[in-house]
Amino acid sequence: MILTKRIKAIVFTGLLAFTAVPVSAQDLLARQVPTDRAMRAVDTLALQNLLEMEMSGAYVSELYEDWNNRYAHKQTAMPDTFTIDLRHFCMPTKSRVITSNFGARWGRAHKGLDIKVYTGDTIRAAFSGKVRMVKYEGAGYGKYIVIRHPNGLETIYGHLSKQLVRENQEVRAGDVIGLGGNTGRSTGSHLHFETRLCGMALNPALMFDFRAQDVTGDTYTYRKRTYARESAAATRARGMIGNGSYTREEVQGTMARTGSRSTSGTKQSAYKPAASQPMYHKVQSGETLYSISRKRGVSVDELCKLNHFSKNIKVKVGQIIRYS
Repeated sequence: MILTKRIKAIVFTGLLAFTAVPVSAQDLLARQVPTDRAMRAVDTLALQNLLEMEMSGAYVSELYEDWNNRYAHKQTAMPDTFTIDLRHFCMPTKSRVITSNFGARWGRAHKGLDIKVYTGDTIRAAFSGKVRMVKYEGAGYGKYIVIRHPNGLETIYGHLSKQLVRENQEVRAGDVIGLGGNTGRSTGSHLHFETRLCGMALNPALMFDFRAQDVTGDTYTYRKRTYARESAAATRARGMIGNGSYTREEVQGTMARTGSRSTSGTKQSAYKPAASQPMYHKVQSGETLYSISRKRGVSVDELCKLNHFSKNIKVKVGQIIRYS
């Protein structure tokens, strides 16, 4: 605004000079032409940005009935199709390890992806937006944050150890919003990450590829008719299988590159990633730290060191333990 006023003042001064000294004024106006062009370009860009912000805000307000801090999600009427802008994103965590997929789990629906993080790990806003909720739910999300974004999505970050934003706060993509943890209904430290449209949970694997630390494209178009099929395909392509950290496609790709042969009887656990890749084990019923060490071929001391455990710890079913 100050720059614009200064430029306009120069133009006004030039016009006054033109009436008094024609030749000098013409020279001044000639020199002013590039400045006028630059000013118009700046004004046009600012106007475009303002219009985009206003239009996106109005568009999102049409998707949701209201703005409040009472509920984490409340499903409203879903459009048959809706395109979500995935540009200008930030991965909520640097972790590439998915420990639980979106979908049916333990007899109930799992509405997000579980990503392995340790207590105290940095959690960031996936997109710019406004914080709608900062709450605690002991029987569910634990300490959690809900952010509504101009692209129509709401993202939820659960089981945090600490929340670093407040309700109604504006955030930018990549801003630190909390720290990873193990609060609420959780069997081990991890990030529960949800992506919702009109309150309906969409499979984050349709939009986010945690293993590649990238989004799946510039946009994702939700289509009611094909969503279920696309969600299943996204889980197969970018989800977790078995107790490992890798998808079937990655295992087969590695075998092809190394010349290994795969048969229907080959166990996925036989796949050994590069030494630099951390691997995790999900605790099953009846397992102990010692049985896990034998199964994974790692000493108990090493397991304790990797996970900051004491040797007498009692592991819980569903707990995620790093073994390499």
